[in-house]
Amino acid sequence: MIRFPQFIPAAAEPIRRRVSRLRAVWTDAALLLGLFLLLYAVGRIGRDFFAEFYPPQVMPEVSLDPRNLPYYAARSTLRMFAALGLSVIFTLSYGYAAARSRRAERVLIPLLDILQSVPVLGFLSITVTGFIALFPGSLFGLECASIFAIFTGQVWNMTFSFYHSLITLPKEMHEAAAVFRFSRWRKFISVEVPAAMIGLVWNGMMSFGGGWFFVAASEAISVLNQSYTLPGIGSYVAKAVEEQDARALGWAILTMVITIVVVDQLFWRPLVAWAERFRMERSAAAVQPHSWLLDLLRSARLPRLLGNGFHWLQSRLIRRKARAPQEARQSLPQRASRSRLEAYGDWIFNLAVGAVVVGALFVGARFVATEVGLGEVATAFGLGVLTFLRVCALLVFATLIWTPVGVAIGFNPRLSRVLQPVVQIAASFPANFLFPAVTVVFLQTGVSLNWGAILLMALGTQWYILFNTIAGAMAVPNDLREMAAVMNLRGWHLWKKLILPAIFPAWVTGAITAAGGAWNASIVAEVVSWGDRTLTAQGLGAYIASATEIGDWPRIVLGVFLMCLFVVVTNRLVWRRLYRLAETRFHLD
Repeated sequence: MIRFPQFIPAAAEPIRRRVSRLRAVWTDAALLLGLFLLLYAVGRIGRDFFAEFYPPQVMPEVSLDPRNLPYYAARSTLRMFAALGLSVIFTLSYGYAAARSRRAERVLIPLLDILQSVPVLGFLSITVTGFIALFPGSLFGLECASIFAIFTGQVWNMTFSFYHSLITLPKEMHEAAAVFRFSRWRKFISVEVPAAMIGLVWNGMMSFGGGWFFVAASEAISVLNQSYTLPGIGSYVAKAVEEQDARALGWAILTMVITIVVVDQLFWRPLVAWAERFRMERSAAAVQPHSWLLDLLRSARLPRLLGNGFHWLQSRLIRRKARAPQEARQSLPQRASRSRLEAYGDWIFNLAVGAVVVGALFVGARFVATEVGLGEVATAFGLGVLTFLRVCALLVFATLIWTPVGVAIGFNPRLSRVLQPVVQIAASFPANFLFPAVTVVFLQTGVSLNWGAILLMALGTQWYILFNTIAGAMAVPNDLREMAAVMNLRGWHLWKKLILPAIFPAWVTGAITAAGGAWNASIVAEVVSWGDRTLTAQGLGAYIASATEIGDWPRIVLGVFLMCLFVVVTNRLVWRRLYRLAETRFHLD
């Protein structure tokens, strides 16, 4: 056997370094090229957002030529990411304010319940005219209305998730921040946001999919006897359904699948793999999720240089803040005076809330007496009960089916790597794109939409429970799972002692957002059509949809108010108590 001299590996070391530097250069060049192409595409498509538009100017009709689908998909995707950016900003600010102030929480969380319960069509009815007036002579006003409608379909799930992560933050995390004397900002970016990152990423993924559900409604807008159509894949599907063009609908579904896969590979999969660094555990999982794009970014030098610059700037700001003079410790009389001021503040706050409630009751009573009448209120309330029963059936079905699946995916990284793209496609795919096909099946089989609406609502909202369960299972520290294995916990005992308590907070977040999403989805699930054939279910969603189509403002207001009432009362009586239970008993300490 020929033995090579020992100096050859040492001589080859400069070659290895040279190859590594050359690979880094090519990687940086590829990233710069990709960034340039992305910016060019955003600029090219975004330019069309500012085209001239003077209502009631009739906009060009959407073409069903499949060659236009890439442009339509890109334009819809840009709206989706604009809404996602707004959702992240709203989530971090609103969720933090609600979690860090009990007084603010008493207002912000009920308000969040109300906002979540307002249907997208309700927001569109109110905001379309305002946005158009805000940007006269430009299509950007209508684009803003569409983005805002998508925003209302994304943001509530993310906000509830972040709020719940903050109120269930382990005590040792608070103690560590106090020991290191972190400022509020340092604690926010170094402790609170990282602790909520896994749930935030998975709920952001689910919210992004939920936004696709309302793309058709936000691009083919028909409110108050006015119709506006924006170019996009949602308006393309709406036109295909109107003309009963199954071929065009098939092309749209294929384009939607490709779009979801591309977004998953370039955005969500790297985020999921990156978020693994924020797992709170002492032992690492055997298999970590991977992303080829994240590996590419980590092997390049340009992201490291930008990251080092950001950390340097952040450290300078923190040191400057640390040199600022600290506040003197308050004396006992000062603290007593502050307690009295807080008591007076609570008294004034309760008085203001009572005044608002009394005023709302007076306005509501006058509205019922002069606009709709008690008979109409009773009819709409009865329809709301029917929709409420559908929502309850959906929650039971989704919990029994998807909770075990979510735990299996969250506990098994190999299974997660295989099934995450499949789940992402299924959850992100707009279920209402499939409604025409399901409508044809219902028409041919004679199935009543009163029962079929449960299936249609489930297609769009069951994924909230699945994704939150996955996020909750992934956040369980690996050392707890290893301890359960050492103690030989199996079957029901494992679920009772570890899995159910660990995922309970995440399940509550998923269930409350699934319920709110189901109420919203009832508007499009209780009235479905294929061409000139329409099926209508008895329910509050169909009531609001018909009132919106004809521009009946009193019935729109009544339907939206009752939907808000059902959601808020359910949240107060059921979900808030489950949140408190999760906060006090079922969080990792």
